[in-house]
Amino acid sequence: MRTTLPTLLAGALATLAIPAQAEPESQPLEVMATIAMIGNVAQQVGGECVEVTNMMGPGVDPHLYQASAGDVNALQQADMILYAGYSLEGQLGDVLERFGQMKPTVAMAPESIDPGDLITVQDIYGIDPHLWMDVGLWSNLVPTLVAQFSEQRPDCADTFEANGEAYRDELQALDGWIEESVASIPEQQRIMVTAHDAFNYYGRAYDIEVAGIQGISTETETGVADIRDMANVVSERNVPAIFIESTINPRTVQAVIDAARQQGHEVEIGGELYSDAMGESGTMGGTYIGMLYTNTTRIVKALGGETPPLPAALGDWAQQWQVGDAAGQ
Repeated sequence: MRTTLPTLLAGALATLAIPAQAEPESQPLEVMATIAMIGNVAQQVGGECVEVTNMMGPGVDPHLYQASAGDVNALQQADMILYAGYSLEGQLGDVLERFGQMKPTVAMAPESIDPGDLITVQDIYGIDPHLWMDVGLWSNLVPTLVAQFSEQRPDCADTFEANGEAYRDELQALDGWIEESVASIPEQQRIMVTAHDAFNYYGRAYDIEVAGIQGISTETETGVADIRDMANVVSERNVPAIFIESTINPRTVQAVIDAARQQGHEVEIGGELYSDAMGESGTMGGTYIGMLYTNTTRIVKALGGETPPLPAALGDWAQQWQVGDAAGQ
């Protein structure tokens, strides 16, 4: 007989109702993060005092993700659960709500980011959940993580504080580097067309116009009119390149390219961008800094700009991933 998620959740609730033998405080805090953009930041803050597992891997679309029995078991074993919020993990909503009755389960974006900094959309979401595209905004997760981890592992509080301060310095440097890089794109070409509307925060933060073929959620369908309208924009603005995304089938982007060509305008694919997921673990793109560095490098190059050397504050990161343009190298 197939075991359903409600049955698994009920079993998890019953299991956690039984008093467990307390583990030594020196044990790493076991954290489950729904998306790697949270998980990587959490690991940077937590260091050796925290062990982070990401539920969704590279190429996984969080808008459409459904929890498996294995996910429920992993969530049950975790000491803490971190998720984005603002309906990004829409299909996981009920599961996360139930686990919130059992253990610390934190919606990171609502907990960390001022509502006045949110972008509202005429969509099923109401709030655009892709806040990690603005590095300055996403860095606000750091003090929340420091506080949450310190509450659970007070013996590591000083470590969390030091790690958080160092990592936030890196993110501040990255934020400034992206702004300078995008500013190098000729103004008339400063428009990025992508598969779906995941880059609104990037556009607002770094002063580049963004246009998505699809809406905020990949659950919406792209119609012929959407393709035609975007091809018109690409042709009229003389856009040199448009971008595919790692979590979305590139067919809609190719359809826009074909429609623009019929109008006499040649446009090429400027590269693949990380949008709703990062790269493979153990690669540069599998880090939050690497995600934004890679995206920015591809965007700027394809649209006719030039990236400056990385600031000295990112020197250690650049050496780790053999990025040779860090200051002082």
